Amino acid sequence: MSRIKKKLATKLTMSIMLMAIPIFLISMGLLFVQSRKAIHHEAVECANSTLNTTMQRVRNYLTIVETATKANTWYAEEHFQPDSLLALTNRIVALNRHVSGCSITAEPDMFPSLGNFSAYSVREGDSIITQREAEYNYYNKVWYKIPAKSGLPCWVDPFDDYNEGTLSNSEIIASYCMPLYRDGKMIGIISTDLSLNSINKMINTADPPYPGAYYVLMGCDGSYYIHPDSTKLFKRTIFTDLDPNHHADMIALGHEMTLGKQGSMHVNINGIVHHVSYRQIAGTDWSLALVCPDSEILKNYNKLSYLITIITIIGLGLILWFCRRSVNQTVSPLNKLLTTSQKISKGEYDLMIPYTSREDAIGVLQNSFATMQESIHSHASDIRHTTEETQKSIEELANAMKLVEEALYQKNIFIQNVSHQIRTPLNIIQGFAEVLNDNADLSKENLAEITNTMKYNALHLNRMVLMLYDSSDIGMLEEQLTHRDDQVRCNQFVSECVNYTLVHFRNINIQFETDVDDNFRIQTSHLYLMRTLRELLYNAAKYSDGQHIKARITQNDNFVRFIVEDKGPGLPEDALDTIFNPFMKVDDLSEGLGLGLPLAKRHAKSLGGDLTIDTDYHEGCRFILDIPIA
Repeated sequence: MSRIKKKLATKLTMSIMLMAIPIFLISMGLLFVQSRKAIHHEAVECANSTLNTTMQRVRNYLTIVETATKANTWYAEEHFQPDSLLALTNRIVALNRHVSGCSITAEPDMFPSLGNFSAYSVREGDSIITQREAEYNYYNKVWYKIPAKSGLPCWVDPFDDYNEGTLSNSEIIASYCMPLYRDGKMIGIISTDLSLNSINKMINTADPPYPGAYYVLMGCDGSYYIHPDSTKLFKRTIFTDLDPNHHADMIALGHEMTLGKQGSMHVNINGIVHHVSYRQIAGTDWSLALVCPDSEILKNYNKLSYLITIITIIGLGLILWFCRRSVNQTVSPLNKLLTTSQKISKGEYDLMIPYTSREDAIGVLQNSFATMQESIHSHASDIRHTTEETQKSIEELANAMKLVEEALYQKNIFIQNVSHQIRTPLNIIQGFAEVLNDNADLSKENLAEITNTMKYNALHLNRMVLMLYDSSDIGMLEEQLTHRDDQVRCNQFVSECVNYTLVHFRNINIQFETDVDDNFRIQTSHLYLMRTLRELLYNAAKYSDGQHIKARITQNDNFVRFIVEDKGPGLPEDALDTIFNPFMKVDDLSEGLGLGLPLAKRHAKSLGGDLTIDTDYHEGCRFILDIPIA
C-alpha cells in the first residue's frame, strides 16, 4: 500500500511539472516579441540612416546647382547685356557637369530693339548649345513666374522643357530659379536646370538596405517624380484611385509627405506591408521616401522563429509523450474505473462496473464501487419509475388547466364583446325611438337621417345575430351546404352584392370588372356564397377610403375567382396569420365580433373552395375567393 502511494506521488509530481510548461511558453513568447521589437527597431534605424545618407547626397547635389547659380548672379546683374548673358549661361553649364542647362530671361522691354530676350545654354551629350531663344510666352512658365512673384530664389517642381520652334531640354528637368535685380528693380530671372534623370540615377546608385527596397520622390501635391513604376510618374499622385475605407494608411502617408513632415510608418502597398521612412528635402517642396518590405526587414528573425518553433513543438511533444506513458502505466486500472464512472455519471446507468480478482487497494476499491452501483441501480429504478408516473400526471393536469383557463378567458372575452357589440346598436335604436316618440314634428330631413341610422344599426344587429347563428349551428350548415344545387350567374350575382353594399354605405364607390360572360354560371349555394362575398365587400367599404374598392371575376379550368380589393391602411403583418381565427380582431375597440372573415372562410371551404388574403398586395387589402366551377 505504501509503495503504491509513493509511485502515485511521483507521477503527480511530474504532472505538476507539466503545469509549468505554459509558463515557459509564455516566457519564450514574450522574449520573442521583445526580440522582434528590438530587431525591427534596429532595422528601422538602418533604413532611416540610409535615407539620411541619400538625403545628404541629394542635398549636396542641389547645393552644387544653387552655388553655381548664386556665384554668377552678381556678374549677370553687372553685365546684363545680350552677349554677356549668352556667354554666362554657357560658362555655368560648362563649369558644372551636374547642370543640364541654364537660362537668363530678361523682363519685357529690357532690350527694346530686341523685344523679349532669353539666353539659353543646354548640354547635349559632350557639347553645349548656346543661343537666344525664339519668341514664346516664357513669362508664364513656372521657372519664371514663381520667383518673379515671390522675389526669392527657389526650386520649382520638375517639368517638361519642350517648346516648339525653340531650343529646349530633351529631359524632364528641375530648375533652381533666382531673380536678378538692378537698383532695387527686378530685371530678369536666372534659371539653372538639373536633369531629373540624373537625380534618379544618383539616388538609385546608393545600395538599398534590403532587397526589394526602393526610393520615391514626391512633390507637394502628391505627384510622383521618382518611382520604380514609370506609369505613375507625373500622371498620378499618391491619392489617385485610393478608397479611404481600405487605404487609410496610404492616404495618411500622402498627407504627411505633402505637408513636408518627416517620420516613418507602416503602409499596405498592393497587399504587402511596407515600412516607409520619409523626409522633406531641405530648400524644396519635395519629399524623399525609402520603402522597405516588412518581410525583408524581419527576414532573419522569421527564419529564427521558424526554427525555434519547430524545436519547441518537438520538445513539448517528447515531454508530453514520456509523461503520459509513465502515468498511464501507473494508474491504468484507476483510469478504467474513472472512465466507467464518468459514463455512468452522464446517464449510462445500465453500464455496470465489473468485479476484479485483484486483491490490492485498487481491486478492493473497484469491487466496492461495483457493489455500491448494484444497490444504487436498484433504488434508482424504483425512483425513476415513480418520478415518470408523477411527471406524466402533472403534465396532464397542467395541460387540462391551460385548456380550462383558455376556454374561460375566451368565453368571458366573447360574452363581453357580444354584449358590447349588441348593446351599442340597441342603445342607438332605443334612443332614436324615444326621439321619434317625443318629437312628432321633426323635419323630413331629420326624420330620414334618424330612419337611416336606425336601419343601419338594425342591419348591423341582424348581421351579428346571423353570424352567431352560423357559428353555432355547424351541423346544420354542413347539411345545408351538401345541397349546392343553386345555379348562380356570376356577373349578376356580384352586381347584386355590390348594389347591396352601396345601399348600406354612403359616399362609396365600387368598381366591378369581369373576365367571364354574362351567361356564365356555377352550381353552388347562393345563400352562403352571397354571405361570403357581402362580408368581403362590407369590410372593404368599412375599413378603406371607400373610393378605390374593386370587385373582379376571373376563371381558370377548375375555379372561378372572386377578387375584392381596396386601398387603405390594410392589415399589419402580425395579423395575417390570425385574421381567419374566430373572435380575433386587429383592434379590440373596433366594431364586430371577430366572426366575419372566419365564417366567410368556413363557407368557402364548405363550398369546396377557399378564401385567402394576397400578401403581395400592400396598398390596402386584397381577398381572393376561389369557388369550384362544377
